[in-house]
Amino acid sequence: MTFNLQPTLENDLLHLRPMREEDFEPLFAVASDPLIWEQHPAKERATREGFTVFFKDTAATKAAFVVIDKKNDTIIGTSRYNRVPNHDNAIEIGWTFLARAYWGSAYNPSLKKLMIDYAFQYVPHILFFVNEHNTRSQKAVQKIGGVRIYELEGKKIALKDLSTVVFKISKNAYQL
Repeated sequence: MTFNLQPTLENDLLHLRPMREEDFEPLFAVASDPLIWEQHPAKERATREGFTVFFKDTAATKAAFVVIDKKNDTIIGTSRYNRVPNHDNAIEIGWTFLARAYWGSAYNPSLKKLMIDYAFQYVPHILFFVNEHNTRSQKAVQKIGGVRIYELEGKKIALKDLSTVVFKISKNAYQL
């Protein structure tokens, strides 16, 4: 069984489908809110130019989703998977942002549950790489069971940069 990095996933709140070129404008409408990027190092994603770079890079991975609110069939954000170098037993979930109207609600945990449940069919560990200054994202990951780690099964994790912290959710401890 092969891990498809862009399946279609859904539950009672959300529909996740592969990101498409025509999703740029609705996603930019969400991403143009500077408060979404307030604690993120890439604040330029709130601008058309910065978001264009993000969108092209994200789409090129063939692992990104648009997140759609099923109640009103509206695109409310994005998330994606990423393979973790030197760790075939883990997958990363990241690059997630949701419209502020959905913050602090059931939507982020619902999104993560969809992605985690699917990924656990293929790997025993989910990793989240978060900037050390992004306390909002760190709290969100901890709220769904993420535990800060420095290595995985005795192997050092390659950080994206020195200001990154890593959280793990393991299948045998998952309770979301």
